[in-house]
Amino acid sequence: MKLRIALGADHGGYRLKNELASRLVDRYNISDMGAHSFDPDDDYPDFAELVANEVVSGRVDRGIIICGSGVGACIAANKVPGIRACVCHDTYSARQAVEHDDMNVLCLWGLES
Repeated sequence: MKLRIALGADHGGYRLKNELASRLVDRYNISDMGAHSFDPDDDYPDFAELVANEVVSGRVDRGIIICGSGVGACIAANKVPGIRACVCHDTYSARQAVEHDDMNVLCLWGLES
């Protein structure tokens, strides 16, 4: 059974979200929570909440949220009970966050802001 991942981004991470989705779709079940078009008015809290709710509901196993810096999405996601979101800058910190801190949402910085 493939790992289920909810993927979401505001305008700051829109391009990277689409790139990740295309690279991950063969290995994982991807739920694209948006944004579905580039809109400078899109804001990270909306997508952080959508992804976080998918994770805590059990509909997906993990989440990835992308905003301009990753920090805003991380703060917003961690407001949802049951979410343990982290900004990770390398594979070491990501692995440590999953194995030692039970991270269930990865927050990344986007390619545009």
